Amino acid sequence: MGCIEHKKSPASHDTGQDFNPYDVMEPRLPGKTPVDRRNGKHVKANDIPPEGVYLPNNNILAPHMKSPEYVQLSNAAAITLGIMGGRMYRCECTRCLNLLLTYPEGCRANCAYCGLARHREAERDYADRNFIRVDWPAVPMADIVDIVARDPENSPFHRMCISMITHPRSEADTFTVLEQWTDRIDPGAIPVSILSNPTTMTRDDVQRTKDLGADIFTVALDAATPALFDRTRGKGVQSPHKWKKYWDIMLDARDIFGPQKFGAHIIVGMGETEYEVLNLVQELVDLGGHSHMFCFFPEQGSLMDHLPATPRDQWRRVQLARYLIDYRDVRVDQMKFDGEGRVIGYGIGDAELADVIDAGIAFRTSGCPGKFQDDISACDRPYGDSPPSNIASYPFQPSKKDLRKIRKQLDIPVAVER
Repeated sequence: MGCIEHKKSPASHDTGQDFNPYDVMEPRLPGKTPVDRRNGKHVKANDIPPEGVYLPNNNILAPHMKSPEYVQLSNAAAITLGIMGGRMYRCECTRCLNLLLTYPEGCRANCAYCGLARHREAERDYADRNFIRVDWPAVPMADIVDIVARDPENSPFHRMCISMITHPRSEADTFTVLEQWTDRIDPGAIPVSILSNPTTMTRDDVQRTKDLGADIFTVALDAATPALFDRTRGKGVQSPHKWKKYWDIMLDARDIFGPQKFGAHIIVGMGETEYEVLNLVQELVDLGGHSHMFCFFPEQGSLMDHLPATPRDQWRRVQLARYLIDYRDVRVDQMKFDGEGRVIGYGIGDAELADVIDAGIAFRTSGCPGKFQDDISACDRPYGDSPPSNIASYPFQPSKKDLRKIRKQLDIPVAVER
């Protein structure tokens, strides 16, 4: 059998432009927030009552909205639900109903790549902040349940996900939102995922989400190494998260939810090597879990908005290798890496690799599974990590034209006989 390797030009190795190196991906330090803007003070002081759906608008003062009465939805989810007009390029919006907890104080963490980060309270109310490239309308939770409960079996949504944030009420309100949902909508018809906030959670909290009907529990590690985590999510940016606490809660989820029912989010291109991120993918698989991958995009208003997006060749190599580890039983130690940690061999023959590439699934958005098959995500997050003009994660099945572009980005592998 041949060993699959990439052709590489010396120039790409010399310039290092086909990956984002650690020393380049340094976040800015957060600035100081004026006292009158801290903790949503002005929103709470004015106490404007919400009236139905709130569409983000930084030109007006946001109403005083908070969970569990209100949650925020991605634009794609709001369009699919029918509470907003609009269309998504080349796809039928989304199959996952993403619910984001919301409070005037916002998220109290300060993750460097995130549009919801605490430092943004200096210039934007929480309800008006962009997150994974889109606005998030705020909607009464009761209205969402009413709409979906009319016909859950035929809903366009394959899954619902509650996204927690770092806030003192996050756990209690997650339980309430989950109960509101499962009281009227059978989780067998629309399964529920939890995107957790490990910093404020206990093992008992994890257990309670399971007892209340959650199907999958995920942890947003995001950073692939402890050093990157601390730099982008911990003390490096005056944020409270700790690598160990995230792993502790994820291991609790492994025990409580069981194999294939827990996982971790990972962002590719924040300064880790390809070997480091794929070694983490392998560790998750060995534990019985899955990885859900995002391509780094410089989110407007974040502490990393001045940095380069993940080069497509780096992203495609990691996408393909991650898919092989997660779904084709290929191990990271079968793969080959160069001196910069880049993938140069996938550990399988050229014919098999060609079949995987041509199937296209490896390049679709990764996340919790939907109703089609385990390796096709319900959480398709349309254009959450790229513009439609240069798609990173395909929220639909790539066409032949898309696959030709993907092969070019991969620098089509060739067989090298031994």
